[in-house]
Amino acid sequence: MAILNDRWIREKALGEGMIEPFHDRQHRDGCISYGLSSFGYDARVADEFKIFTNIDNAIVDPKNFSATSFVDRKTDICVIPPNSFALARTVEYFRVPNDVLVICLGKSTYARCGIIVNVTPLEPGWEGHVTLEFSNTTPLPARIYANEGACQFLFLQGNEPCEVSYADRAGKYMGQRGVTLPKL
Repeated sequence: MAILNDRWIREKALGEGMIEPFHDRQHRDGCISYGLSSFGYDARVADEFKIFTNIDNAIVDPKNFSATSFVDRKTDICVIPPNSFALARTVEYFRVPNDVLVICLGKSTYARCGIIVNVTPLEPGWEGHVTLEFSNTTPLPARIYANEGACQFLFLQGNEPCEVSYADRAGKYMGQRGVTLPKL
């Protein structure tokens, strides 16, 4: 398994629409950086957020998830309460080749502020907007900036395509758009 470089990412993004929209270089003009890097792609967070709230004393249950546990906000700056989290999505839409697995790591700018970005792996054959979870581990409110860098995606290529892709098994999050809540 090999990690893929900027040349490969650019070719797949421009030639096959692997990442849309695609930025061919790092943008840093007064914002948290995003775009193509040496061995990855720094994606942006969109301006749609679902901020966790316990206003209804709900229980978090992945098998019976209640949308009332969130407050929806469309904003350029999302404020996450202390020791809480928010769901968001990438601006970019991803299409993962059948011989590639994509891993995501948070940006160091957010990590150094106690904000953890959590994303599950993007499996071969999956496509959609990526749902992002921002966890505020601090005792203070934390800001997330829309349309700026949020996380870096690393592309790992297997020695051959997988036998059964995410698309082949019709995964429940295939083609997701917007911020997607847990499904059973």
